[in-house]
Amino acid sequence: MARTLYIKTWGCQMNVYDSARMADVLAPLGFRPVDRPDDADLVILNTCHIREKAAEKVFSALGRLRALKAARDRRGERMIVAVAGCVAQAEGAELAARARVVDVVLGPQTYHRLPELVARAWRAARAPVLDLEFPVESKFDHLPEATAGQGVSAFLSVQEGCDKFCSFCVVPYTRGAEYSRPADQILAEARRLIAAGALELTLLGQNVNAWHGAAPDGGGTWGLGQLIRAVAALDGLERVRYTTSHPCDMDDALIAAHAEVPTLMPFLHLPVQSGSDHVLAAMNRRHRADDYLRVVDRLRRARPDLALSSDFIVGFPGERDEDFAATLSLVDRVGFAQAYSFKFSPRPGTPAADERIGRVPDAVKVARLAELQDRLAAQQHAFNAGHVGRVMPVLFDRPGRRPGQIAGRSPYLQAVHVDLPGAASGGGRLPGGHAALCRVRIDTAHANSLAGTLVGPAEPAAAAPTHALKGAA
Repeated sequence: MARTLYIKTWGCQMNVYDSARMADVLAPLGFRPVDRPDDADLVILNTCHIREKAAEKVFSALGRLRALKAARDRRGERMIVAVAGCVAQAEGAELAARARVVDVVLGPQTYHRLPELVARAWRAARAPVLDLEFPVESKFDHLPEATAGQGVSAFLSVQEGCDKFCSFCVVPYTRGAEYSRPADQILAEARRLIAAGALELTLLGQNVNAWHGAAPDGGGTWGLGQLIRAVAALDGLERVRYTTSHPCDMDDALIAAHAEVPTLMPFLHLPVQSGSDHVLAAMNRRHRADDYLRVVDRLRRARPDLALSSDFIVGFPGERDEDFAATLSLVDRVGFAQAYSFKFSPRPGTPAADERIGRVPDAVKVARLAELQDRLAAQQHAFNAGHVGRVMPVLFDRPGRRPGQIAGRSPYLQAVHVDLPGAASGGGRLPGGHAALCRVRIDTAHANSLAGTLVGPAEPAAAAPTHALKGAA
């Protein structure tokens, strides 16, 4: 019997990947995706607990679903509502107690058991079905093969969990200890994604460069640098990325891969959080500001065209004026192509949640965040403007906002828009539709995107010189 499925996803790329795999798990039960919760027999909210008021967003969404579920009940139809992800793991009991609309609550490590949980809920169980365990067995060992590709640019989860225990972060509590998938399992999934049309793969992990997985054929253990080389060697793949990294796990083999693997894109997200050693120690980051700068210098010696993005938290408990000044100094020293910056917000259950000592007034947080974001925005604008007049390969994967326009991503993850030749007369089309790798001359730089003119098909990355692209921040 055909049933319908709607999944709402918040948060990181790992959640996007998890949502796709939940759909794969449910497909054998006859669930097909729909675009609106109104039309769904099963609604899954895949949640993120990283930012402030995460749980409130979930309860707000559940309030809207309550009305939809009641309307279906009046028509004699069933709707099962499930809450998955990190909010479910952290606050599952409260969700079950407060929101009577919820039928299933499951954590990030148990979605391979989703068919069983849904079946139990479908049998009209009066109490919500909860599964918030951290199973001994890996969920990846129990997942079916993906039923469809993710498109021209696909995510591939290689590592999950974190053992760093930064004092502000919930990941070790919601995702569990670090786990690395075996290399042969990753490579098999990569081949399936490429066969389904992927030209670009992003290797995912909460602490992805801590990946140390079993090598194929029992050949010991690989690190991420070796895995990247093996993935990059697969036929048909044009681009490789990985995220998110920790500065302490940027080893020699991974840095060498940046120098020697042309398909590894010259863009790296490397969170630092603060430029102050005092704050970094309070965050339990396990590195100093100078350690981060030395890693950046090594990466740029290996790959001169490398561009960086990062994460910053301002107003961390105990942050002084001189600590914030150190963060601004690090920003000036590195130069970032992109960055994500936030006011500190306490995550329940983490050591930093107790702000009684060293609490930073909200007005100070707001002022510091504004100053930091102005500095970072200026760097991003300068980085984008530096590409005007240059030709760069762009991976197009979707229509643009206007008719005849297509959109894609540069090697640096910049959004790039192009008007196709002949679009004004109703023509204009890339070979293969909207998915292709093409050379584009950049004509205009905006705050968050670039616009250009199509020049022609791109040279395969494996044939291009390693440092063909210039313009790192």
